[in-house]
Amino acid sequence: MKYIETLREGERIGEIYLCKSRQTALTKAGKPYESLILQDKTGMLDAKIWDPNSQGIDEFDSLDYIDVMGDVTSFQGSLQLNVKRIRKAHEGEYEPADYLPVSEKDIDGMYLELLGFIRSMKNPYLKKLCEGFFLEDKDFERRFKFHSAAKSVHHGFVGGLLEHTLSVTKLCDYYTQLYPILHHDLLLTAAMFHDVGKLEELSVFPANDYTDEGQLLGHIVIGAEMVGAAIRTISGFPVKLANELRHCILAHHGELEFGSPKKPALAEAIALSFADNTDAKMQTMKEALAAADDNSGWLGYNRLFESNIRKTSGE
Repeated sequence: MKYIETLREGERIGEIYLCKSRQTALTKAGKPYESLILQDKTGMLDAKIWDPNSQGIDEFDSLDYIDVMGDVTSFQGSLQLNVKRIRKAHEGEYEPADYLPVSEKDIDGMYLELLGFIRSMKNPYLKKLCEGFFLEDKDFERRFKFHSAAKSVHHGFVGGLLEHTLSVTKLCDYYTQLYPILHHDLLLTAAMFHDVGKLEELSVFPANDYTDEGQLLGHIVIGAEMVGAAIRTISGFPVKLANELRHCILAHHGELEFGSPKKPALAEAIALSFADNTDAKMQTMKEALAAADDNSGWLGYNRLFESNIRKTSGE
């Protein structure tokens, strides 16, 4: 298989890819064409069908695996596929694992590392809450390991939710060592659950798109509700501690304009919002620079950083 990251301008290819999306549009002259996003585990590729009515274009839909033949071209600095032929691939012609972006890190190893933080907890209520999800619920474990942390932007790959959660938890653990005012078990529990609502906000791969619940409520509210429901099953769970934990989850985006229903009012909530923002921004920069390949110059304005960005010279 020829992976997307290995494609070069001027090549003619005939490969099976996942059709991530399919949209019909019009050229400036008013002629219809189709715009596709093709995907494998190494990345995505913009593709165009300039003549959708040609005999070589068979029926297919978004999220189908398609056998596509075309020419690799360049448009505005990015590779694009000029499609000549397409047919829907048959089951057995492809291995789904080749088409899903996956964390570069060991997923089982990351999960074990996360469990280690739970074992370190002293508060019996918070520890029981974490164990109920991460240790005792095998269906939750399976879903948490497989899920992404975003549709796009950062950690949008299999294992992304776990990788992001572990990174935020490790940052929070460091904060508790540097700032003793922080409640260790509360902050780490909040870190582990801060994005748990994404299990319901986003559908599973290969779609990895917003669900109705995700669109209507968002992962922050969903996560706070999930944690609140679990807390109510733990006899004697302190009400004040429960409210503090839910506050951290509700405030973890830091600002109302970033989607948090509440602004941080606790030291732990502030620390969590910083840890979440740090890991999200660093991963976003990592992915943006990786997409630039060998380009060592300025990459242009990035809307997420509101700045022109480039790679560090390394000198």
